[in-house]
Amino acid sequence: MSSLEEKMGDRDKGLLTLYALLVLSKGSETSCEDVHDAWSGWMNLVNPEHKHLVPFNELPEMVQAYDEFFRDAILEVANGRSH
Repeated sequence: MSSLEEKMGDRDKGLLTLYALLVLSKGSETSCEDVHDAWSGWMNLVNPEHKHLVPFNELPEMVQAYDEFFRDAILEVANGRSH
């Protein structure tokens, strides 16, 4: 998980754990939708009224693009594990 912490900065440990699970379970096939789903599961515990707790395809494009940063970090860590 330290590799994710290095790439994502100071994030909640629960959220980083879910992203680490994506590294292990989806690896290089992780999508932005997967990232959003993991975030949604975490956010539902933190703030169940958050305005972005909607399916990925209903998010504004700007918010969807934000998930690319996290997806790219997950892919980088996943691809590093396979070498």
